[in-house]
Formats: sequence, C-alpha cells, structure tokens
Amino acid sequence: MKRLLTLLVVLLTVVAAHAQESTASAVDSLMAKDLLSTRFLPTTRRIDRNLDRNKFIYRNEVMLGLTASYGTMQADDSELLLVVSDIDFGLRRATVNPFVAYAYKDNRAVGLRFGYEYIDGNLGNVALDLGSMLDMDLSLSGVGLKSESFSWSLFHRNYIGLDSRGIIGAILEAELRLKTGNVAMYSDTAEGRSYTRTRNFNTRLNLNPGLAVYVFPEVCVTVTVGIGGLYYNKISQIDAYGKSTGVRNRTGLQFKVNIADIQIGVVAHLWNKKR
Repeated sequence: MKRLLTLLVVLLTVVAAHAQESTASAVDSLMAKDLLSTRFLPTTRRIDRNLDRNKFIYRNEVMLGLTASYGTMQADDSELLLVVSDIDFGLRRATVNPFVAYAYKDNRAVGLRFGYEYIDGNLGNVALDLGSMLDMDLSLSGVGLKSESFSWSLFHRNYIGLDSRGIIGAILEAELRLKTGNVAMYSDTAEGRSYTRTRNFNTRLNLNPGLAVYVFPEVCVTVTVGIGGLYYNKISQIDAYGKSTGVRNRTGLQFKVNIADIQIGVVAHLWNKKR
C-alpha cells in the first residue's frame, strides 16, 4: 500500500510538471503572436493621422474644371549675360486643360483631362561676342519656332481640408499623361527660309501638389504646380515629304519645381446634398 501511494505521488508530479511546461509554452506562443500583431510594420499596419477629418469634397460629387495658363516673354524681360547683345526675341505660350472628375470617396477623386498647348517664338536678331582672347563671335537672325500639341491624362486627387468649414484644402495629384505634337523651326538664309520639323511623343507620371479655395459654395479656385516624375520622350525629325530622318529617345526620373507647369483653374462641384 505504501509503495502504491509513493508511485501515485510520483506519477502526479510528472503529470503536473508536463502540464506546467505545456502551459508555459502556450503562454509564450500567445505572447509572441500578440507582440507580432502589435509591432508596427509599415507594410502591415497603417497609422491613422486623421487627415480626412475635415471634408473638402464629398462622395458622389461630380467636378467640372478648367485650368489654363498664358505667358509672354520679350528681350526686355530677361537679364542676359553681357556677352549677348543686340538681342530681339519674343515668346508666347498658351495652354488650356478642361477636365471632369468623380469623387468615389470623401476627399478622393479620379478624373480625365484633355490638354492643348501652343508655343510661338521668334528670334529677330542676336549677337554673341566672346572677346578678343577667344577671337569668336556669332550672330543669328530670322530664327523661330511654332509648336502645337495635344495631351490626354488620367489623374487621381487627394484633398486635405485645412479648416473645419471645408473652405481651404490642399491637393496632391498623381497624373499619367500622354502627349503628342509637332514642332516646326525655321531660319532665314540667303536661299530663302528653311524649315526643320519634328514629331514628338511624351508620356509622364507626374506629381502635382496645389491648393484649392472655395470662392462660392459650388465653385472653387485651384492652383497646382508640377514637380516632375518619371518620363519618356520620343522625338522624330521629318523632312519636307513627311518621312522620318532621325529618332531620339530619352527616359528619365526628374523632380524639380517646373515654373512652366503652374496651372490656375476653376472647378465647379455638383452634388445632391448640402454642405
């Protein structure tokens, strides 16, 4: 009887030790899983910074907009180097870009944009004098260019309301754009005026931040500026008969503020509920 009790005590001790070990392993496993679930990993967990707390556009809104720019430059508007003298040039550039967009979510919108650009420049006269040490000078006259291009864009906009009333908002736009056009350059020679023509194809993935302000309940004014992105250019030179005489391709990634890509626009917001 005594031996039986001793054997029973030993057996219970072994079972209790095994159960304690299993429980500890289970606790360690649960703690590891909990630590993994609470650990911050950018690819698995997102921190909500409450950027959508202030509404600027509402779900199911339809937006009709137009951005445009126009600028001219004359010789008197530029500060050129002293080696350039007797310069006479002029440049005009105009762009117009109507678009339509749909808000699939509060402060989120996708849209389509059509663009037209026209550039007209002429160089009446320019003289370049590098001094007696280099013994080199150069003069040009009767040079000009004309460019006309069309573009089509698919874009996505994120809006961030900067005030609780939803009057002022920041814009972050990502744009995929295709652009085609023609450029004609001419120069006056003793034999007459000669032309050089090119056909251009360009595709870009742009980032266009900006600002929007409601001036009326249904209308806001926007200003966006291109800061660059990924691009691909193809330029084909053609002769007087329309045949290609040379091709140049270029691909790159560039980020900088493009002053020529500042767009001022007016957007009408259509919705079926009050703000």
